[in-house]
Amino acid sequence: MSVYKPKGSPYFHFDFQLRGIRFHGSTGCRNRREGEAIEKVERDKAKERVKASGRGVARLTIDNAAGRYWSEVGQHHTCRKETWANLDRLVGYFGKDHLLDEITDDDVARLVAWRRGHKRWGRKDQPLISPATVNRSTTEVLQKLFCHARRTWKVRFDNEPDWGRHMLREPQERVRELRTDEGDRLDENVRGDYEPFLSFARASGQRFKECLFLKWSDVDWTELVITTQGKGGRAIIIPITSTIASILWPLRGHHRERVFTYVAQRTRVGRVKGQRYAMTVSGAKSQWRRLCKKAGVENFRFHDIRHDVGTKLLRDTGNLKLVQRALNHADIKTTTRYAHVLDEEVANALEQFQKSRNKSRNEMIKAG
Repeated sequence: MSVYKPKGSPYFHFDFQLRGIRFHGSTGCRNRREGEAIEKVERDKAKERVKASGRGVARLTIDNAAGRYWSEVGQHHTCRKETWANLDRLVGYFGKDHLLDEITDDDVARLVAWRRGHKRWGRKDQPLISPATVNRSTTEVLQKLFCHARRTWKVRFDNEPDWGRHMLREPQERVRELRTDEGDRLDENVRGDYEPFLSFARASGQRFKECLFLKWSDVDWTELVITTQGKGGRAIIIPITSTIASILWPLRGHHRERVFTYVAQRTRVGRVKGQRYAMTVSGAKSQWRRLCKKAGVENFRFHDIRHDVGTKLLRDTGNLKLVQRALNHADIKTTTRYAHVLDEEVANALEQFQKSRNKSRNEMIKAG
């Protein structure tokens, strides 16, 4: 039977194949009979699309493509809720029955223009989302749907959009370093249950989500390393230094799976005041904004902690390859953004060189 109810889900799903294309989605109903009726409608629609195509190949709607991508890839992402929201936004914009292979460059251009008008966190009092957010949460997600359909499902696109044309220009990423007094103020004002999370980020230089979603299964106390998955699915290896060990060791037993937790400040649905729960993206971001405001630290993002670590590490060691390894950069070109901290060292070296030359010249004159 192609209509089934996943464990833990209140809804029935349909799942069938037609001419080599798998159709998958939620029925939005709560009993098998209704689910089978909806599945029949979907089958009939798919057959009509095969006839209309004239190629004997079923054509995917964006709803079916998004559903299949979710079941095969998206639900396994570390930030699967974010992936779900991005896919849902695309389906809502185009409409469930819009055919994936009928999305044109004009459609993508209009999609990008529409998305650029959105405000941060969906709040009217916030500024517009950044070009980077438009690229990551919308254009690149749609591109991944096309790419996955082409490579995995062998779907043919006669006129796939030119994705490079629709990527918005992003400003060159800045390198913001914490001043000593700023770091002290952050440490003094951070909420107690969030302090280990902040300390780990400042000690390791890892990305926000690499810190937030750290699991105990990633921590190897025997080998003194943390092995997790980073950007692009690459393996991230973090040595457990004495500082990192002192941060993590007291957290054992707080949560069965996740390393960083918070204490609920009040009782609400699914939460009991005083109990510990795994940190969430929204909760951690909210606490970060409050902390910066309370500490009087302006124009400093959580990601800038990573830049701060890279900058200070390069200043102390002068070794770009070492910084690349510590920050787990795939390409050393990314690490060179921190090279500006060596300008002072270069100036000092040139000064010493000039003094040495002048000294040698004076000695030669005296000797002559």
